[in-house]
Amino acid sequence: MIVSTKAIVLSKIKYKDHDLIIKCYTQNFGVISYLVKHALKTRKGKFKSAYFQPLSLLEIEADHKENRSLQYLRDIKLHVYYNSLHTNVIKSTIAMFLSEVLSSILIEEEQNETLYSFLETTMIWFDETKTNTNFHLLFLTQLTKYLGFYPESFKTTTHKYFNLEEGKFQSTKTNMYCITGDNLTILKKFLGIKFDDSKSLEITSAQKRDFLSMILLYFKLHLDGFKDPRSISILNQVFS
Repeated sequence: MIVSTKAIVLSKIKYKDHDLIIKCYTQNFGVISYLVKHALKTRKGKFKSAYFQPLSLLEIEADHKENRSLQYLRDIKLHVYYNSLHTNVIKSTIAMFLSEVLSSILIEEEQNETLYSFLETTMIWFDETKTNTNFHLLFLTQLTKYLGFYPESFKTTTHKYFNLEEGKFQSTKTNMYCITGDNLTILKKFLGIKFDDSKSLEITSAQKRDFLSMILLYFKLHLDGFKDPRSISILNQVFS
């Protein structure tokens, strides 16, 4: 069956000598892996390398068959031409990190229009805005809405702890996963905030690293098999 859909590139790996396998989150079908024949054979080939950079937004035509682990691309073009996402060092590092996270946690082969819209909208915003070094922290926090463990909303600011295991705010510490201090303050600021407003938050490099470690622990507690992305070391170097 020939299908058309928008897609976000999550990862790519070399296959044989000249082919690529790309994993995409598609608008119509969820996660799909595609075999791209001869992608590395020539610079003048049909499929340009720019198509397969982390979080590229594509429009694809493919041959889909049930019970086949790899689908076959027939045609491809960029849905959005990024201006800075892959050329700005900070943005490209964040994109590499987030694509690794998304590739690890997105596994469902079914349509989720709301999640796809969130991913596409936030990537376009990140590309078009001035460099925002808080983006990945807010993105991961907001992503939990679509994964089913967004922090329980709170009606008061008097709670002194957030229980990562339970996903809720508390007035007392009940286990080793209850956080407080700067991480709690930043988390409360991120809840409900818009991406435009996040740029003005003053967060030090050390606070960014600590909060990122915390939010990744939150993912580990709620997603079976989730591990720290390998690119986290590169990300931390950029913000050191």
